[in-house]
Amino acid sequence: MKTQQFTRRQALQATALLGTSLLLPVNKMQAMPMPQGKTPALTPEEIAAIESALGKKGSYKDAESVHTTPLPRNDLKITIKGAPVPISFGFGGWVSFKKSVDGKSAMIMGDTVLLQEEVNPLISAAQANGLEISAIHNHFFYEEPRIFYMHIQGMGSIADLAKRYADTIRDSKIFPANQPASAAPPAITGKENFDIPALDAIVKYTGTVNGPTYKYTIGRSDLKVMMMGVEMTTNIGLNTWASFAGKQDDAQIAGDIAMLPDEVNSVIKTLRLHNLEVVAVHSHMLNDARISYSYTITGVDPRLHWHRVSVLRLMS
Repeated sequence: MKTQQFTRRQALQATALLGTSLLLPVNKMQAMPMPQGKTPALTPEEIAAIESALGKKGSYKDAESVHTTPLPRNDLKITIKGAPVPISFGFGGWVSFKKSVDGKSAMIMGDTVLLQEEVNPLISAAQANGLEISAIHNHFFYEEPRIFYMHIQGMGSIADLAKRYADTIRDSKIFPANQPASAAPPAITGKENFDIPALDAIVKYTGTVNGPTYKYTIGRSDLKVMMMGVEMTTNIGLNTWASFAGKQDDAQIAGDIAMLPDEVNSVIKTLRLHNLEVVAVHSHMLNDARISYSYTITGVDPRLHWHRVSVLRLMS
């Protein structure tokens, strides 16, 4: 099989999205104190309670003590500028569970993929079950049908949160039992669609093949973010990611960049210099508590911003 080569322009465009996260001013954020103690692990009984409530197996990351259940919208057929795109390109929701550092409580954090007419009914359901809405925003331009993303969070015990979240989504298309059966795995995956060694060399990370797409997920390990006693880490939403769809020489890219406020405009400038479209600047969480720099006066409480970008057909 002939190996396809990136042009210089393609390499710059591919680097611009993920590279900005690697070029953020991490020198200001070194030597930050770790939260006291290690997050307690979820017990087998707690994981069973989550999976029983949602009716679906999830994945557990021991290093972060986070359990995540993917909630893709396999019932949708999405096009961008008239071209079909796979659900794995950026139309898969998720919900994660993690305990507070002291083990006395737990957090639920998730992202839901919704048609515009589904937004307010789900808001009402979440509020009826004692959960909070932390953000509602778009992620794309040019998509049909119009898609919105709603972040839901809450605190409580693992079993209680699992029940409340399941009750919230039970009558929606998001609930796993209301989704169509998964399609057969594609014959051609991201492994064949892209020159993965070339991409990994540019980004300096290893991504994940996700059906016909290839995705990078990069945590902000330079930051120690606490939210209501919970350490925010990669798999509970503190990350930068980028997904590639299409083909090696006719690709699409979409992603999020997690930034501090003083990083936002320098990142936007870099993205626009490389002809990447900026779709939204927004938050994902409420109460994302103190982010400390090694030189920052105690008490400063900057908010993280997630910066959504999307560009179509990265052509040389």
